[in-house]
Amino acid sequence: MSDEALSNAPPTVPPAVPVLDPAAIGAKLGATDYPEPFRAAVAGRLRKRLGNPLGITNFGVNLTRLEPGAASALRHWHTRQDEFVYVLEGELTLVTDAGETILRPGMCAGFPAGRPDGHQLVNRSDEPATYLEVGDRSAGDEAHYPDEDLRYDGVTDLFTHRDGSPW
Repeated sequence: MSDEALSNAPPTVPPAVPVLDPAAIGAKLGATDYPEPFRAAVAGRLRKRLGNPLGITNFGVNLTRLEPGAASALRHWHTRQDEFVYVLEGELTLVTDAGETILRPGMCAGFPAGRPDGHQLVNRSDEPATYLEVGDRSAGDEAHYPDEDLRYDGVTDLFTHRDGSPW
């Protein structure tokens, strides 16, 4: 399942009280369904899915930690899904078509669906950085990767080359 599809994973049974200690949630280090050779880009990403255990179904919420040198994802944009990030600690570099912007704790960024401006977060500092990432779960989403011969089709849950041939 792709990074984008992971946010579409079925929810788990919510707890009786709608409270969750993120320390109690397992994390996935570098987990991705990117085809080779793209997997190495997220090797230092540690993601905890916070929304699913609480029964949240309309959007995903992840607590993500990037080790020094790690990226959040390949630079990408979505056709139907909005994304929002809020930096909690550390320093991250936001890379977009317009260039690079440093994000520090308390800063946020948003990526509206359908805007073909590839984005990613990269930790270029010497310390880990942590952020919240929120994205909706609109059906039929596609993700485009402007720097790579890569496309994600949310309907088929498959990565393809730009010409549609499978990886």
